[in-house]
Amino acid sequence: MEKENIAVGLDIGTTKIVAMIGKKNEYGKLEILGVGKSKSLGVARGVVNNITQTIHSIQQAILEAENNSGYKIKDVVVGIAGQHIRSIQHSDYISRANAEEVIGGKDIDLLINQVHKLAMLPGEEIIHVLPQEFKIDGQSDIKEPIGMYGGRLESSFHVVVGQASSIRNVGRCIQSSGIELSGLTLEPLASADAVLSQEEKEAGVALIDIGGGTTDLAIFKDGIIRHTAVIPFGGNVITDDIKEGCSIIEKQAELLKIKFGSAWPGENKDNEIVSIPGLRGREPKEISLKNLSKIIHARVVEIIEQVFAEIKAYGHEDPRKKLIAGIVLTGGGANLKHIKQLVEYITGMDTRIGYPNEHLAGNSDEEISSPLYATAVGLVMNSIENKTQSAVRKETTVVPEKVTFKQERTFEPFDIPKPEAEVVFEKAEAPKEEVQAVVEEVVFKPESTETKIRRSFFDKYVDKIKEFLDNAE
Repeated sequence: MEKENIAVGLDIGTTKIVAMIGKKNEYGKLEILGVGKSKSLGVARGVVNNITQTIHSIQQAILEAENNSGYKIKDVVVGIAGQHIRSIQHSDYISRANAEEVIGGKDIDLLINQVHKLAMLPGEEIIHVLPQEFKIDGQSDIKEPIGMYGGRLESSFHVVVGQASSIRNVGRCIQSSGIELSGLTLEPLASADAVLSQEEKEAGVALIDIGGGTTDLAIFKDGIIRHTAVIPFGGNVITDDIKEGCSIIEKQAELLKIKFGSAWPGENKDNEIVSIPGLRGREPKEISLKNLSKIIHARVVEIIEQVFAEIKAYGHEDPRKKLIAGIVLTGGGANLKHIKQLVEYITGMDTRIGYPNEHLAGNSDEEISSPLYATAVGLVMNSIENKTQSAVRKETTVVPEKVTFKQERTFEPFDIPKPEAEVVFEKAEAPKEEVQAVVEEVVFKPESTETKIRRSFFDKYVDKIKEFLDNAE
């Protein structure tokens, strides 16, 4: 019987950690088998600042996902975000020894490996190298160079860079939680996979993922990633503003934001009041909803203006002509009332809220279709591309006992089929060195440039992190 391709994504955010287990059904849609969510402790603005608390939060999310799905998680694809992430544009080329030979995957690998050797600032390392247009012997605007002829192969690249220590801390937390790290991907790229259509990517679109600690931007044009940026402000800053502006505790501020918050002050009347219970016998506090929306509006305007400045840096002064599909909002912040209208007012660009339900099976839980889970859904989609068994059914461990029980009715005691043989059949694991060889063969075998971009989360940086963690033990 063919093994199911079970995929697992782990979204380590500032406010929440989500572990999601899924697989593709017969219609090619994503079927979510289990979700685990825990409060994110030890993460600030996408960066781990307390290893012990983060490990505990990851373990809680993993355990809940396992209990909900009946699967045991082995490895995960993790999203990388945080204020330490930055991106650069870079062009590079190689001169081929024989221009009469067909350009193949090895040539693309050679060019990408050359970019990986770029000198970075102290403490920084390259996470992703994403090819854009190629140029062969001066002929430009080539999207797929494999199969063509030429002596000089050139390409422009979108290079994503991050602090090595921050990424290794994430790797340490994963390993200490009892699971393996199988891949890394930039969180806005994962969110883009979950909520953007190919038509939008072709036409030109800006994805704004408003998280708890950061707001991530990813710009696509002609089906290719063009620009990424991380703004170090998110929903938590809005909550802090409400807490200080209304003199209430953080928990109350968060509830106020979710239940009564609006990014557009004009809709609230002056006499609309909400009463907050007082602390320890104190009198309840009355808060004007108009005042609440003014506090939220001020901070959201600041965040959107910063993001729009990044969009204009890519699209020059009038990005509306370049980004025909406009803006897509996702992440937990996209649930804020009237934020779509405010973004349209500030940017002048068509805006919609991005839901991951397009890729989900029809019987999926409505909660998973929320923009809150866009990144987690995208990470599971990326993990599926990995084509590995990231989780196994918990009940598979008792299969040999069932087989033995049935055989006892037919055979003499000494003729009972050996359980050991069944166990070997079930596990059938090659030696570690052989597995590594197979992985390397899969990773580096010639493939299309589009596939190479799609599997950018499964690049050599994962091996660097594993090597670092092994040496640290």
